Amino acid sequence: MKKISRIPAIWLAIVYCFLYLPIVLLAVYSFTDATMIGKAGHFSLKNYRTLFLTPDLRSMIAGTLILALVVGVLSTILGTFGAIGAFYSRRKGRRAIELMNQVPVVNADVVTGFSVCILLVVVLGVSKDTYIPLVAGQMALCTPFVYLQVMPALTQMDPNMYEAALDLYCRPGDAIIKVVLRKLSPSIVSGFFTAVTLSMDDYFVTTYTKPAVFDTISTYTVNATKGARTQIKTALWALSALIFFIAIAAVVIANIRNKEEGE
Repeated sequence: MKKISRIPAIWLAIVYCFLYLPIVLLAVYSFTDATMIGKAGHFSLKNYRTLFLTPDLRSMIAGTLILALVVGVLSTILGTFGAIGAFYSRRKGRRAIELMNQVPVVNADVVTGFSVCILLVVVLGVSKDTYIPLVAGQMALCTPFVYLQVMPALTQMDPNMYEAALDLYCRPGDAIIKVVLRKLSPSIVSGFFTAVTLSMDDYFVTTYTKPAVFDTISTYTVNATKGARTQIKTALWALSALIFFIAIAAVVIANIRNKEEGE
């Protein structure tokens, strides 16, 4: 019986090692002067100095963050109100909206990016330099995931709360903001961070819709790994490590807050 109970723990440890060991290895090498993972090196902060002192890298990081925040806000607004509208619609309308929302989720990113590029750039003549195709393409990618974050919270909420607020002489807009959105705030925040993460991580949609002079972390990383600038490549190790540490900190803080609220 003891051997049987240990088997799941062993497999779980193997899965965790498979997921996190490469990231930990990358983070360790980001603090060395090695030019290739697997080679010996000495402790050094040169990768972090290069990351923060290189104008191209600073510009790329700032542009990625600004784009992610803009797309996150717009996708959260659209996805949240889309979920609210679908929830309070008739059954057939709600099913149709849910079906249309599932298509971008299961669709390949390359198809989404190429389709948005054809529609806005080729058919409508919108210039990529306006950043409109880029923002629209990433919103098409992120909004369905915000919808999927908000809809379960709506289904768990009392559907009569909105009508009750109207019966208490609350205006429709105030009822949505003060009653419905307040109840949905945890899911809305979760959807916002999901959209920000997807925006920063996206490559295919960004490649087809971005201006020629603009790069995000994903597109810059792919182009840098094809070149011969070793110093830039190793600086991207530091960037990857920072993103990993920030993600861990965000998860820990969120778990602590949830635990405190539960108590």
